Amino acid sequence: MRIIVPMAGMGKRMRPHTLTVPKPLIPIAGKPIVQRLVEDIAKVCQEPIEEVAFIIGRFGEEVEKSLVSIAESVGAKGSIHYQDEALGTAHAIMCAQNSLEGKVVVAFADTLFKADFQLDTNADGTVWVQRVEDPRAFGVIKLNENHEITDFVEKPQEFVSDMAIIGIYYFKDGAYLRSELQYLLDNDIKEKGEYQLTNALENMKNKGTVFVPALISEWLDCGNKNATVYTNQRYLEYIKDEEGLVSSSAQLNNAVIVPPVFIGENVVIHNSVVGPHVSIGNNTSVYDSVLSNSIIQENTVLKNGNISNSMVGNFVSYKGRQSDLSIGDYNTLID
Repeated sequence: MRIIVPMAGMGKRMRPHTLTVPKPLIPIAGKPIVQRLVEDIAKVCQEPIEEVAFIIGRFGEEVEKSLVSIAESVGAKGSIHYQDEALGTAHAIMCAQNSLEGKVVVAFADTLFKADFQLDTNADGTVWVQRVEDPRAFGVIKLNENHEITDFVEKPQEFVSDMAIIGIYYFKDGAYLRSELQYLLDNDIKEKGEYQLTNALENMKNKGTVFVPALISEWLDCGNKNATVYTNQRYLEYIKDEEGLVSSSAQLNNAVIVPPVFIGENVVIHNSVVGPHVSIGNNTSVYDSVLSNSIIQENTVLKNGNISNSMVGNFVSYKGRQSDLSIGDYNTLID
């Protein structure tokens, strides 16, 4: 089993947090988004993961080492592939064409999910879906009486289905997928100026490939600051009974901790209330503050803050008042 993770986007809706790191490396409950994604996919697969192929922009050696380590954390080899032009989902996947062999999961790295199923690897193909109230903003699927996918419909303005495609797919034959994607590229078949995976899915379906849905129980978006803070909140609720969410190396001095929270290595919390739904990265210090529903990254110092619904980056120095914050890395703010 291989996992293909396209993640070359610029993450413009998450700036300033994506000026120094790609969006999928922003932490959720103490782990990067993409690590949470890979681990959750590994849980629902019934086979060991052989390789995780990351399709990225030119983010630098440190980012690439981090991604390889994420693959190794699930017992897989990590490989790095580059997409230098934003030419669509099909083009992105083909940037890792040498990894399209055997059983493959393709997962776009701006989404997380909660699932209660085990993947049926005997199916030709599986599309992860979530029921939504308003499907007009999504690609959706239609099913026949055998619970097989008959149509892929992009952003239907008239109701055809409430099962939205979340951006994760399983293919039993990665080489077959590769050939269908190559066909789109060779014949310059585009949708709205880009090469789209859904066109390949449609062609495969018309040739007899049977796609079935995998219905997840919750779909979590990491597209912007508010969505990511909410995803952190939900993820902390998922894992709140796990051990080690508060590091044994954390120094808690006259501190009130309201779970669920994640507190990393060598964190100092003094005269402060932290939680619920707060994640604090390694080597960060919090003094005389109240924090709730927020992500605070590594090597940051917060003083005299009343902070909620916020994201604060790495190496930030903040001294202030009540705020809804979105502060990128290496900033100093004093009120």
